[in-house]
Amino acid sequence: MAKERSGSKQVNQYDKILRENLEAALPGLIKDLLCIDAVSAEEIPDDVQHTKERKPDVLKKITDNKGDTFTLHVEFQVSNEPNMIFRMAEYWVMLYRRYHLPVKQYVIYVGKGVPKMADHIRSGRIYFHYALIALSTVDYHLLLRSDKPEEKIMAILAGFGKENPTVVAKDIITQIIQTTAGDLDKQRFLQQLRILGQLRNLDSQIIKIMDSVAGLISEERDILYQRGAIKGEEKAKTEFVKNLMKTGKFTDKEIAALVNVSKAFVEKIKGTVH
Repeated sequence: MAKERSGSKQVNQYDKILRENLEAALPGLIKDLLCIDAVSAEEIPDDVQHTKERKPDVLKKITDNKGDTFTLHVEFQVSNEPNMIFRMAEYWVMLYRRYHLPVKQYVIYVGKGVPKMADHIRSGRIYFHYALIALSTVDYHLLLRSDKPEEKIMAILAGFGKENPTVVAKDIITQIIQTTAGDLDKQRFLQQLRILGQLRNLDSQIIKIMDSVAGLISEERDILYQRGAIKGEEKAKTEFVKNLMKTGKFTDKEIAALVNVSKAFVEKIKGTVH
């Protein structure tokens, strides 16, 4: 029972992260992942679940570039749900009955392994189907090319192909830092990235990299606070570069990208580190 509670708590943690970032990441996901070129997207009240316990993750009235209007329904799944096919069918009936629009439904599986949920059902003359997408089969570059960190962090759940996971993780970390303005937000995204990384069984070395970078960002912010933003900025960046060098996990180019300084700046400091 304790194990079940622990597993449920983890799933809720993943769900919370996805929901927190979903609104900002959604336009890119609709275009890149679902291949829908939306001209307009209108929020639909999620009270269609009056007979259900769970609200839909995404419910939008979409008009695409071809002029077609339809209801878009998307669910994110961390675990395999045996009754997902029935839940999606129930939603389809409720949505079509209420709005009289075509309904496009997607389940995006972000969990471990291959999804084992049924994506269609046939009974007599009745046939129902929804689109099931395993994020682990999607090229991570598709999500990483976004300019929004909320979408970039989902790249950790995508497919790395034959690339080295450590190299990919560094790339994701670097790009999140580069596209995030405040240090608190940087730390938040890195912490979320660390948690999501557990869904992919990332090795302890990658987790340590995430933790060390998040810690160094915190130290940099403290220096800026103590010494004054303008006066302390170069000092903070210098210390950040030195600390990254001491980890021995980053190249000069990677350090320059993480700290947002030139490679020449890094090389200059490198000459003073013994």
